[in-house]
This record gives sequence, C-alpha cells and structure tokens, in this order.
Amino acid sequence: MKLVVQVKLLPTPEQAAALDATLHACNESATWVSEVAFERDEFKNFTLRRHTYDTVKSRWGLGAQAAQHVIKKTCDAYTALKANLKAGNLGRPGSKRYRRATEKPISFRSQGAQPYDDRMLSWQIPDRTVSIWTTGGRVKGMPFTASPEQLATLALYRKGESDLLERDGMWFLSATCEVPEAPLNTEPVDFLGIDLGIVNIATTSDGEILAGRELNRIRTRERGLRAKLQKKNTPSAKRRLKKRRRKEARRAKDINHKIAKHVVAEAERTGRGIALEDLTGIRERVRLRKPQRATHASWSFHQLGQFIAYKARKAGVPVVHVDPAYTSRTCAECGHIDKANRVSQAWFACRNCGFVDHADRNGSRNIRARAWELWRRGAQSTAPVPPRTPRSGTGRKRSITASDARCASPAL
Repeated sequence: MKLVVQVKLLPTPEQAAALDATLHACNESATWVSEVAFERDEFKNFTLRRHTYDTVKSRWGLGAQAAQHVIKKTCDAYTALKANLKAGNLGRPGSKRYRRATEKPISFRSQGAQPYDDRMLSWQIPDRTVSIWTTGGRVKGMPFTASPEQLATLALYRKGESDLLERDGMWFLSATCEVPEAPLNTEPVDFLGIDLGIVNIATTSDGEILAGRELNRIRTRERGLRAKLQKKNTPSAKRRLKKRRRKEARRAKDINHKIAKHVVAEAERTGRGIALEDLTGIRERVRLRKPQRATHASWSFHQLGQFIAYKARKAGVPVVHVDPAYTSRTCAECGHIDKANRVSQAWFACRNCGFVDHADRNGSRNIRARAWELWRRGAQSTAPVPPRTPRSGTGRKRSITASDARCASPAL
C-alpha cells in the first residue's frame, strides 16, 4: 500500500530563499499554463506541452523535468476538478459555486506543493541530507530531520515522486513509500464495534471510551481564544492568531492517530475485525441549533475512520462499514427499538427488557452485531483502497506521487 512519510527540511536562510523562489516560479508558471489550457480548452498532457513547454522553460528558468511536472500538475488539477463536478461536490450545474469553479481558469497558490522525481531530488538517508534542484541551481547537503522509523521506511520502501511544500515558514518533503501489507485475516473470530461520537470520540464494544473529554476541552478553549483575539483585532492579536492557526487541527489529528493505532492493535491482538459506522452525508442530514454547529462541524469522524482503515489494511485486519440507522435506539440484548430507550446522552435503558448500559457502548455492540451478520453473509472488508487516478494524456503508465498516497503517522 502507498503511504506518505513527511520529513522536515532544515535549510539555511540562503537555501530557504532558493526553495521559496523555486515554489514561486513553479506555481506562477502553473497558473499561466492553466490560463492557456482554459483558453484553448485543451487539458491533455502531451497536447498542452506543445503549447507551453518552451515558454515555461525560458520565461521562468525551469529545468526540463520541472517544466514537465508543472504542466502535468496543471492537467491533474483539471482532472480533479472534472471529477468533483461529476460527483456533485461543487453543487448543481448552474449554482453559484459550480459557476465560480468553471467560469475561470484554476490558479495555484504561490506556496503550493511542487512534485519532484528522482532526477530532481536525491536522498542521502544515512547522512540525513537531500540534494534538491532549485531555480538557482542544485542545492546539495540540505539536512532533514526524521524519526528512526521514518528513516527505515524511506530506506526500504521509498518509491516514486516526493512533494516539496512550505507551511508557516517550515519546509517539508512528503515522500511516497510502497509499504507491504499483512495478509488479510479472512476468518476473524468476532468484530470490535466502534461507535463514533462527539462527546465520546470512539467507544468500543469492549466498553472502552477513548479521548473525548480531552479533545473537546481543547476545541472549546481554542474556539474561545480565537473569538477573543478576533474581537480585539490588534496587530499583536493578529500575530497570535497566525501563530496558533492549525494548532487545534494538529492536536485532533494526533489524537485520532493514537485512537486508530490503539483500536487496530487491539483488533489484531485478539484476531477480530473492526466494525465502523458509515456516516457519509451526516452533516447534510442533521439540523442543529446555532450553539451546536461549531462543535458538529469540527467533528473529525471521517479522518478517524480513514486512519483506522489504512492502519487496519496495513495490519491485515478486516474492516466492515455498517448502516448506523437506529443503533442508538436499539437494545443490544433484546433488539427492541424505541426512541425512549435513549434516556440521555450517556445512558440507555430498554423499555422492553429493562437492560441498562452506557449509550455509546450499547450502540457499539449493535454495530458489532451488524458487522458480524454482514460478514457471515459474505461481505468483504471495506477498508478503502487509494482511488485509481485517471491516466494522463501521455498514454503511458502514471508514476506514483506523494499526493496519491495515504498520510502516515510520524512513527508509522
């Protein structure tokens, strides 16, 4: 399976300036190529290259490989736009959002990621350095930092392209790695049901409640602090807001990684599969009061589900997604369904048999039972596979890029 190992570069000020100039040149040229493609209505790689390749090289001083990657990146962007339009992710045809996406060419941020192949980037993993192409020439011996697990993964499994990106003044390389998967456990002894929620992020059918209070307390604190700083609106408040951005998202991502790692390890240890709810479209189905909207919008159930899925796939643990309908109202003992069974957010009390349990644990047991029934009827593991990327206009096999792979935790 494809995973991304992200390492942090440690450039000198001169090297950082060279990287910054390179990203600016690549993304400025990509925006120009996008305008040409939009005007000519031509989004095939080879055809577009005939109209733009020479100009990109001469006007922005890019090398041959960088110019080709700029053109290919532009074509890939339009391919992704077409797929989103077809899937309805940008609204209905004729809507304001749909027209805003289709009536003008795609533009690229000046600090957008730029793909590098092995001709433009070489790794010296034992020395923890890279040699990287820039518009000012080749920069050799640029150090990077990584954990021992990341170094081992890079040395053994790195394959394909890497992406150079800048974030908040820091430089990173995202390298694609082809990591072997464990054989899928086709005969699980049972399933570990996972009930995903806002108050309790994840509750297992074993009765374990994972990390809800800590993350919700952090989100509430960060939301209140942002509101105060935005209201103050002084230069120092703006600097502090800029410094703290993404902090909440990084903390939530770290907690989700830890939860996913724990859940998959427990399922692997006990020879069980993992049962998850299919919550696709829940944001559109639910109507909330205004005070609840921010909390619901920050609920990262999809990210947690992705983390569990790829870690399970790597470990050979089967994952089954089940219909979540009425799992919170159904008694796990007698199967009686009643809205009144859910006494409160935390407690479940069956009106039929008198069974009392924690509401999320009762829901996770129902999820486990549904997954086990599906598996016995022949359902296969639904751990998602990285989507197939449409072939480019070259007619040749597409190389692996870091954006195609799944993001791995720092220690894998």
